Amino acid sequence: MPQNRRLFVKQFTALAGAFSAGNLFDIAHAADFAHAAKRVSHLTDAEVAADEDYWATVQQAYTVNSGLIILNNGGVSPAPLVVQQALARYNDLANQGPSYYMNRVLDMGREPLREKLALLAGTLPDEIAINRNTTEALNTVIYGLDLKAGDEVIGTKQDYPNMIQAYRQRAMREGIVYKQLSFDFPIENDEQIVKAFADAITPKTKLLHVTHIINWVGQIMPVQKICRMAHSRGVEVMVDGAHSFGLLDFKIPDLGCDYFGTSLHKFLSAPVGTGMLWIKKEKIAKIWPLLCNSKPQSDDIRKFETLGTRSFPIEQAIGEALNFHNAIGSKRKQERIHYLKYYWASRAAQIPRVKIHTSLKPQYSCAICGVTVDGMTPAELDSALLGKYKIHAVGIVWENISCVRVTPHVYTKIADLDKLVKALTEIAAGVK
Repeated sequence: MPQNRRLFVKQFTALAGAFSAGNLFDIAHAADFAHAAKRVSHLTDAEVAADEDYWATVQQAYTVNSGLIILNNGGVSPAPLVVQQALARYNDLANQGPSYYMNRVLDMGREPLREKLALLAGTLPDEIAINRNTTEALNTVIYGLDLKAGDEVIGTKQDYPNMIQAYRQRAMREGIVYKQLSFDFPIENDEQIVKAFADAITPKTKLLHVTHIINWVGQIMPVQKICRMAHSRGVEVMVDGAHSFGLLDFKIPDLGCDYFGTSLHKFLSAPVGTGMLWIKKEKIAKIWPLLCNSKPQSDDIRKFETLGTRSFPIEQAIGEALNFHNAIGSKRKQERIHYLKYYWASRAAQIPRVKIHTSLKPQYSCAICGVTVDGMTPAELDSALLGKYKIHAVGIVWENISCVRVTPHVYTKIADLDKLVKALTEIAAGVK
């Protein structure tokens, strides 16, 4: 094939995008995924969660290092191969002439991407802004709200540090009042959590900040109940959905919140540095952009995407992550990852000197689970798991939480979790 013809085909294929008939997922995996799904079509999603043959099809689509067991997917998850290939393809195209291919070609893919994200989120496309991570999404709202001295915001000590620091900066600069509740997790009583927020509300309270899944130990917060209570008192709610979107089977409007931010490079397995902001349509106009925009008080969600130069290839590769996720299905994915968490944690809980710090009930947790071994610090346990057993988790010490966080994903194999349980058994037995 002549060189110019090859170039044309390459560019045409890249331009077709993740939502065309020639997308990479369909080429590489559609037939295998369809065959696997047909084989288990008579099973419930909970039953499919334990079908290792089905999940082997999913596992083979990832390129994780076989010499290292990755159990810190609560930080950043690896992307499937088709997402990596899409990113490389878009990057190759952009580098043929960045100012043309990025600004006049790849940028045209944002609206189809927005529509597909909105479809998964259950929202209007005009309520979705595409950005780089949860911190950027939620800081946009934190700094964009017209709060004045004396206005109160209520969060928790167990929220993510970047959000906590944003509120503290507003308190330092403008005199808003930032109040933090503190919880001892796990908690298997929604009303206890809702009541704590309700009791903290005063006539000056303007906003509740709720983390959907507590990133340290995986507690699922009763967001819908908190929102219902808060709105009955005229208080808005912002939800940190960094660990829930792409993991739990829900639609954002069903939560009842006003603002929602997430990272797409966790359980959706999109490229690192991808995120999403959702704002209820009628509230967009009152939120000032975090960065500059020519119409900062407009009701166009796109005013939050004035980020300057950024990676269009990274953004466009989100599309293949959506294809991959949708081929599995949100409910089936949630059931599988909860099954994996329960598989190892229920066994580890029976080991002498080992303690689990997360509820094992599906309504209160899913993927993330905290574990400790008596007589060891989180750092020591983390080091022992990695050094001897090549298991990568993460030690957590934050406020009243001290544990090692373990987070499997759809590519995690049962054999790897058996190795984790065996490692915990041996480590605990060896502690003096």
